[in-house]
Amino acid sequence: MKLILASGSPRRRQLLTDAGVAFTLAPPYDVREVWPPDMAADEVAEYLAGLKSDAFPRSLTADEVLLTADTTVILDDEILGKPADRDGAVAMLQKLSGREHRVVTGVVLRSLSRRETFSVTTRVWFRELGQAEIVHYVDTFSPLDKAGAYGIQEWIGLVGVERIEGSFYNVIGLPTQAIYRKLELFI
Repeated sequence: MKLILASGSPRRRQLLTDAGVAFTLAPPYDVREVWPPDMAADEVAEYLAGLKSDAFPRSLTADEVLLTADTTVILDDEILGKPADRDGAVAMLQKLSGREHRVVTGVVLRSLSRRETFSVTTRVWFRELGQAEIVHYVDTFSPLDKAGAYGIQEWIGLVGVERIEGSFYNVIGLPTQAIYRKLELFI
């Protein structure tokens, strides 16, 4: 079976490569990432991964498996998406400072005859971050392409994350262990 990764995330590509999973990258395609307003925050990542799978612009062949994913950062019941600008990134990190939040990655594996949808949740605790630390991170590491405005593998994670409960790689953007096991069973 040939795995197709439909994701623009360089972190997802790197994680699959590091896990030794062979894949081809799907060409970019548009997906309107909107969810129903009454949907529970913990269900949004799976829903969006499903939209990405359904929007794939061609039919799969018998020897292909499509992988789509979406990662959400949830503080209480508020989804913190990718910040629109620098001020948005600073505001998100101020909200996360000194708090616990959840990172949920929804995944869809789909072939011609099968579809598997699942999600993995990781809890993350930030220590209280100073304003200078937040500004330094935002100005140095450009977190505008990351849900919640941070990358745990970057400086902010090294100095600001007190602990996590669950998959570290899920917080980066792909629950590699769960995907590896599901692919073994899927194929």
